[in-house]
Amino acid sequence: MENIKLNQNLLRKKFVNNTIQHPPTYTRRHSRIHERLLLSFLFQLIAGITLFICIAIIPVWGIRFWEKIDQNSRNTAIGAIIVFGVVSFALRKLLRYPGAQSVAYVFPVTTFAYGILIIIFFMVRLMYSNYVMFVAYTTTLGWCYVGYFIGNRYRLTRYALVPFGEALEFTSAHGALFSLLQKPDLTNQRFNAVIADLRSKDLTPEWQKFLAHCTLSRIPVYHTKQVKESLTGRIKIDHLSENEFGALLPSPFYEKLKRLIDLFSAIFFIPIFFPLLVTVAILIKLESKGPIFFLQRRMGFRGRPFTMYKFRSMYIDKQGKGFTQGEDDPRITRIGKFIRKFRIDELPQIFNILLGQMSFIGPRPESLELSMWYEMDVPFFSYRHVVRPGISGWAQVEQGYAAEVDGMKVKLEYDFYYIKHFSFWLDILITFKTIKTILTGFGAR
Repeated sequence: MENIKLNQNLLRKKFVNNTIQHPPTYTRRHSRIHERLLLSFLFQLIAGITLFICIAIIPVWGIRFWEKIDQNSRNTAIGAIIVFGVVSFALRKLLRYPGAQSVAYVFPVTTFAYGILIIIFFMVRLMYSNYVMFVAYTTTLGWCYVGYFIGNRYRLTRYALVPFGEALEFTSAHGALFSLLQKPDLTNQRFNAVIADLRSKDLTPEWQKFLAHCTLSRIPVYHTKQVKESLTGRIKIDHLSENEFGALLPSPFYEKLKRLIDLFSAIFFIPIFFPLLVTVAILIKLESKGPIFFLQRRMGFRGRPFTMYKFRSMYIDKQGKGFTQGEDDPRITRIGKFIRKFRIDELPQIFNILLGQMSFIGPRPESLELSMWYEMDVPFFSYRHVVRPGISGWAQVEQGYAAEVDGMKVKLEYDFYYIKHFSFWLDILITFKTIKTILTGFGAR
């Protein structure tokens, strides 16, 4: 009996020693309660509305303002509260995109929203209070600036980098802090997520087990490609899987809605731009011989060629290379330099939009010759034709003009990002960036 008990004890010790150890538990970094409260949309909305009432309404009509306020001020206050919510929501949407982390968008978004409110009042013939409108506008502007700086203070995402492959290329960026791990362990460390180059050959079994433990601890693990996309606004095209092709399929609903927006916007803008179109046409005709418009065959929606309209900006009797050689190209006329810098030469494309060949926002259409050339040298180039080409696009406002193959590859990465994130809010962001581009002349050629 003693021998049996001895053997049982030995077996028990051996079993315990050989038992698989429980995986370590890591703690994910979360915002503290007061941070989450300050950053929440509901808190910022309620606090902003309360501030507006305290500044604009109570000093004039008192605490029981709802009994004394006149109809015009009531209309304005209700409209301003709605606009405040729309502006707050729109800014949260826009600032999620790469390159949109700028305080410069607070002013144009707020001004545009209140401009729309005033237009609506005029259209439905509702009277409004200038005083309440002005105070509401300045309060919204000030509170949105405060909300932006609060977000910069507390909305910092901490990433842990697995020290192999492309993960070594990351440097701290706006709103993101990257820390390189020295060993596969997060004990006593808190991060929002872990980034690893999952294709790296240096990723040892020990580090792979570490990533699995992070996932079990509910800490997100991202491939470097995902994070680069969110930071740069580009999608690498060297290795596209079938899943990524599926993600690049644009929304059919927004595609139809976008077409309606383009159509009604074109009808609205043609009378407004008509005097400018006539003036530019006359100046072009007076300065040099030749047609007013430059017509060129371009590759369009779903690979269908179309004729694109532009104002002619070059002399027709001067020879030169195919690509425009910058602002000093001798073929460019004086009026041509001006209309190119401020993108006025692109205005006739509003008629391409009416015909359904183009959109206001989309990948820039290339000539048929360039398209055939790029399709031979640039992988997946033809996929950019899955959406309508545009007068302006994500690549234009982020990169500028690109003619060489290497530049076109980068441009295509921007185009793929646009197609993958094809949405109303991205179009709005590109619209604001386009206005900035027109005013600064970025990317002119």
